[in-house]
Amino acid sequence: MIVKRIFLLVVAGLISMYIIAQQNDTIVLDSIDTSGKLDTITYRLSLRNVIDLAVSQSSAIKYAQNTNVNAYWRYKNFLTRFRPQLVLTGDLPKFENTNSPITQPDGSIKFQRIQRLSSSANLALNQNIARTNTSIFAATSAYGINDIRSGDQEFSGSPFYIGFYQPIFQYNWAKWYKRTAPLEYERSQRDYLETIEEISHRATSYFFSYLRIQTNYNLAESNLKNSMSNLDIAEVRRELGTISENDYSRIRLSVLNAQKSVRNADMDLRNADFALKSYINLDQNAKIELIIPLDMTLYHIDPDKALKEANENKDDVIQFKSRLLYAERELEQAKRDNSLSATLSGSYGLSNSSEVLGGVYKNPEQQQYVKLSVSIPILDWGRSASQVKLAESQRELVVYDVERDKKDFERRVVVQVERFNLLKEQLKTAEEADKVAENGYKIAQRKFQNGEISITELNISLSDRESAKRDYIRSIENYWESYFYIRILTLYDFEFERKIFYGNPMLEGEEKLD
Repeated sequence: MIVKRIFLLVVAGLISMYIIAQQNDTIVLDSIDTSGKLDTITYRLSLRNVIDLAVSQSSAIKYAQNTNVNAYWRYKNFLTRFRPQLVLTGDLPKFENTNSPITQPDGSIKFQRIQRLSSSANLALNQNIARTNTSIFAATSAYGINDIRSGDQEFSGSPFYIGFYQPIFQYNWAKWYKRTAPLEYERSQRDYLETIEEISHRATSYFFSYLRIQTNYNLAESNLKNSMSNLDIAEVRRELGTISENDYSRIRLSVLNAQKSVRNADMDLRNADFALKSYINLDQNAKIELIIPLDMTLYHIDPDKALKEANENKDDVIQFKSRLLYAERELEQAKRDNSLSATLSGSYGLSNSSEVLGGVYKNPEQQQYVKLSVSIPILDWGRSASQVKLAESQRELVVYDVERDKKDFERRVVVQVERFNLLKEQLKTAEEADKVAENGYKIAQRKFQNGEISITELNISLSDRESAKRDYIRSIENYWESYFYIRILTLYDFEFERKIFYGNPMLEGEEKLD
């Protein structure tokens, strides 16, 4: 009996020494041990790797690039609307073979058989003047007709004529279009930059969601390994009679709980793996492991500087201007559409007719045309006045909303900057707490193996260790999420002190628009 006890004590001591020697295998956040797994891991991805993949090949970046291309061509189309347009129109040729009503000299109408071949052409140079809402043109035209039945032919045309179309006291859509379209284009450019930063921010969220679960999985595996070792020691002590049945049952339960935690963590890891790969458009069959991003630059951001950059760079500022401008436009349109309006149009040129085409251009005669159209609302039962009042009320609401949104926007920038500036101390505290909890768990593990503390005290230390590690990961995540959120709010890189800019590869080689 004494020999058996001595043998069991020796075995227990050897097991304890082995477990203590293996403490270096405990998972720590500064260096993830991947020994034995490298043959199954294809990619070890840093946060920057994940972001680079997201902004280069994800479906989100493709959508953003196409949206930016759409805005580019829309604005280019706008620019062409106020440039001279040379247009050729005509019928080349037009053939008719039908019965047509013909008015006789006495006023009666008879249907006669018509067979004729005609051609017409008109070449016009048009120009819109946005400031005055004027349309001017210069043109030349020719028309020829050949009566196939009689063999007669006739030509007419205008060698040259000019004209204009001038709305008076009317809503000038062109003037407002020239004011709103550049703002919309500028907003689309800033929105493109913001979208890319949002993709980076979103990729960061997926990264840390995966990293938290990966950390939980590694902790669960480590806990299972330690629980199995503790069970081996407990079984030896049970043979020696140095452990109570209650403590032995608790240790067995901890093994079962650790096994369940590993299975749950494995399922969560699979789901996170699918979500991350889907977002960055990575092959689902690739094996990945994430590297904890500890390359943090803990700099201070001046709130006034952040506000200045936000007001200069953010698309929200352009949106505020656009909303006010649209409200002013709607008010002017309401006033113009419900008051006196007129249209003046006219033309001057030369015209002639001849049996031969060349005769049209010999000794042509002058032609003039002037027309003034007027529209005056006389009785509308107050409809015009009510529409103007409605537009004025709507403008006041927009002014109020814009002022409120401006304050909310500026407050959001300041709060985020203040939050970022506080992260330095939080990170230091979380890092120190993680080290203390890790060291405390190692000490508790040794004491438990030496029989100095109970399984309950060991479990408390284990809980503190896991909580500290998760808090540390959360603190790192808070830093990077805040880092990218400030970039979204300001479109400014405070780390390198420069404005954020991204080109669009889909517009390479295209003309730069001012």
